[in-house]
Amino acid sequence: MSAGSPRPGAAAGRTARWYPVSLDLAGREAVVVGGGAAAEQKVLALLDAGARVTVISPRPTPRLRELAAQARIRLLRRSYARGDLRGAFLAIAAPEDRAVTRAVWEEAEEGRVLLNAVDDLPHCHFIAPAVHRQGDLTVAVSTGGKSPALGVRVRNRLRALLGPEYAAFLELLGELRAEVAAREPDPARRAALWYRLVDSEALERLRRGDADGARRCLASLLEAAR
Repeated sequence: MSAGSPRPGAAAGRTARWYPVSLDLAGREAVVVGGGAAAEQKVLALLDAGARVTVISPRPTPRLRELAAQARIRLLRRSYARGDLRGAFLAIAAPEDRAVTRAVWEEAEEGRVLLNAVDDLPHCHFIAPAVHRQGDLTVAVSTGGKSPALGVRVRNRLRALLGPEYAAFLELLGELRAEVAAREPDPARRAALWYRLVDSEALERLRRGDADGARRCLASLLEAAR
């Protein structure tokens, strides 16, 4: 396969079986080629993940210019040029000209840089799901690139179900990890205890704003496990 060719599965029309992962981008270099609304959305998501972002566009959005003025991103107000991905861990291609996407793809392939090309599935190493976050709880919805709009709608339905009480519940459960491991050294019994905690009334008490009641509920279950 030549450097400029798309992925074999995509080129042949086969459905790719994407491998879902969560990447640690903290402190890693990310390059976004393009400065429109789609690029802006990608930039904000990368910043939220802690990436160091460079944007390459002769016509960036006002928001991108603002981020550059705040030194939150590096902004190169010009068109993409070969070599712009040097040192990058990940790149996003969101230009108006598809020919630019092909050039970015070629460099990404040669430099082993992970690339997501907006609305150009054959030139993607990865696709970005629709994401809903509540604290450290992250729910991602992917449609395999077939209909991002459907992914957003499903994500929004989950958002209505998973409110801030889930973030608070996850924090409480995280505080108990060491204690649960100490109380139940047996893996099967420990797993069963975790499910009793997760399925308890603690979540509903948090939903009602009763944090103390949630803690008492979890403490009771732990005491029973003794």
